[in-house]
Amino acid sequence: MLSTICLLLALTGRFMAAFIMTSYVHIGKYSVTSALISKSHKGDDPLLQYVVNNSLREHPVLTKLWLRTMEDPKNLMMVAAEQAQFMANLAKLIEANKPIEIGMYTGYNALNLALVVPENGLVVACKINEVYVNISKPFFKEAGVEDKIDIRIKPAAETLDELLTAGKAGTFDFVFIDADKKNYETYYEKSLQLVRKGGIVAIENVLWGGRVINPAEDDLSSQTIDKLNKKLHKDERIDLSMLTVADGRTLAIKR
Repeated sequence: MLSTICLLLALTGRFMAAFIMTSYVHIGKYSVTSALISKSHKGDDPLLQYVVNNSLREHPVLTKLWLRTMEDPKNLMMVAAEQAQFMANLAKLIEANKPIEIGMYTGYNALNLALVVPENGLVVACKINEVYVNISKPFFKEAGVEDKIDIRIKPAAETLDELLTAGKAGTFDFVFIDADKKNYETYYEKSLQLVRKGGIVAIENVLWGGRVINPAEDDLSSQTIDKLNKKLHKDERIDLSMLTVADGRTLAIKR
């Protein structure tokens, strides 16, 4: 039988929730219970829709970009709107001025962050090609924040190295990692150098659909995420929380 748990996270008077269904998943020859966690735009969970209806406060241009993103067949890659709002609230809590986003997709979260940083703030958005960047740019312009988003079209590791070489270590407030999983540890190490004390590195997909439990020998992405999860658990450079939000999110706060 399936059991349902509603986890409510309260943050500055706003609420977000993750709908978690416990079920049996076969990993190798074993059957284990795993958290199968959804995103609101997947559209299969009335409880998550309730959360959106009663907590999401979305800028009109964000709504337009969300609708455009839903036209793309790969839209499940997008961070859910309620998760993006959570990160925006985190950014405001720590008075973030300079966030970095590693893995921009259509730009919903980059726009979300640009709308909450101060007028002199700047979001560095890393994307490996222009296919989806061309979707995002008109919405950035319509929202009046195109000058607050610095899009770097190249491998994210190169962008992070350039920032470090330019003497930007310890000057960023917030990093969101949601790109190719095989490079997660590289992104984490470089991001930790770039954020200031008290800054946050947020890492997406840390549960990876349950595949982080005993990853298959040929599943490099799952192995990499599992390795990083275990590394962060022991990392004395950070304070740590792993949240069961969507596909799992880790918040690493630099000491």
